[in-house]
Amino acid sequence: MIDTPFPVTRFLAPRYWLTWIGMGATWLLAQLPYRWLMRLGRVLGRVMGALPGARRRIAMVNLALCFPELTAIQRKELLRRHFESLGMGLMETALCWWASPARLRSLLTQVRGLEHLEQALGQGNKEGRGAILLVAHFTTMEMAGTLLSTQFALHVTYRQHKNALFEEVMRRARLAHRDVVLIEHGNIRSMLRTLKNNNVLWYAPDQNYAGKHSTFAPFFGIAASTMTATAEMARLSGAPIIPLFPERLPDGSGYRITLQPALEGFPVGDAERDAARINALFESQVRHIPEQYLWVHRRFKTRPSGEGSVYIQ
Repeated sequence: MIDTPFPVTRFLAPRYWLTWIGMGATWLLAQLPYRWLMRLGRVLGRVMGALPGARRRIAMVNLALCFPELTAIQRKELLRRHFESLGMGLMETALCWWASPARLRSLLTQVRGLEHLEQALGQGNKEGRGAILLVAHFTTMEMAGTLLSTQFALHVTYRQHKNALFEEVMRRARLAHRDVVLIEHGNIRSMLRTLKNNNVLWYAPDQNYAGKHSTFAPFFGIAASTMTATAEMARLSGAPIIPLFPERLPDGSGYRITLQPALEGFPVGDAERDAARINALFESQVRHIPEQYLWVHRRFKTRPSGEGSVYIQ
């Protein structure tokens, strides 16, 4: 919760004017009925998907690599539905930033498996280990995190935005009326401290990472540079890993969030095997609703030694 006034005078310079206009537009959009907003998101997504550009090319490459069994026509259709999902995700961000908690809660159609988290925290009261909610980058990610934060306290990792006004608005929106603590991405000490205090840590490690704490593990059968920090945090903290799976429901009624049982026998202490298990988990979720995964990210940017880039134009 933020109780300090918004520092307007800090952001009056001309370089922020377009950002102000964009923020105003998102506020106006958030006033629309939910179903109208989703229709508008689909239209926006179709426009984005029809325009040539780097993100469209990246998504096409990713879909070709991950779904070789599909025909070119089927992949084109999946690409179209993915951009529709991206457009809806942008509309969802507007809602998350500006809608009231009551309105947001009305969109949470179902939470399944909450008992897995309650059990983990109940045990953690004695052992001080918390729980790690493991989530992949779906287009519903912002909405899922916001909806869950209206249910229980949530510690979320995030990266600061370069635009200071955007960062200020985003940070305040995420903290307003919701039980959220923000942790800078990569701050392992803060994450471990969060878990030691028996808190819930939201963690999404499925994007390309080429640092020293990474290894190659298969994702859709392709070697993907994968973070090893998930296993390290689980080992150091003793926190259970609880997979989380968000879904935007096809009937337009809202969202379903599924918490799966804590991973058993994880980690095993082998970086590649542990990373492969996490990637296999994410792959199974993505195959259920492939259009809602973030295919515009260069997941296979880092290649094993001797392999060229898969995104060469």
